[in-house]
Amino acid sequence: MRRRDLIMSTAAAVALAGCAGSSKFRRYDGPEVTFVVVNKGARRMHLLHHDTLLKSYDINLGFAPVGHKQFEGDGRTPEGVYRIDRRNPNSNYHLSLGISYPNVNDVALAKAMGKSAGGDIFIHGQKNPFRKDDKDWTWGCISVTNDEMEDIYAMVRDGTLISLSA
Repeated sequence: MRRRDLIMSTAAAVALAGCAGSSKFRRYDGPEVTFVVVNKGARRMHLLHHDTLLKSYDINLGFAPVGHKQFEGDGRTPEGVYRIDRRNPNSNYHLSLGISYPNVNDVALAKAMGKSAGGDIFIHGQKNPFRKDDKDWTWGCISVTNDEMEDIYAMVRDGTLISLSA
């Protein structure tokens, strides 16, 4: 029994040591990200400091990527100018940054169609980092790899403007 306990405690110590320093929360001390630009057609997202490009990423979008999001469940990613308005460190998709969709115009459009505008549109990571995601698989969000999301989460602050265009 003593030998088994020794082996188990050694294995636990080795496992914990392997995790040390591998936090999903990174530090960023570079130039402030003042604007996020999403080009849906090119499937690219750019982080800018004023007019200087800091980083660019390949992205996946909603499962119906063409056109502006009109109502909950349509699979489209919004278009327009919004803000990063919240962050979720415990997201089911690794980490996520909330986008301020819907605005008053989005709500009015959906209401005129007799529907809800929905919400919960995020930039987020992958559900399963060991599997390559299908192209344009989200319900209207913007998806990147988990590694990329760790950089974005560290770089982009709440209140940052985000422009999403066709």
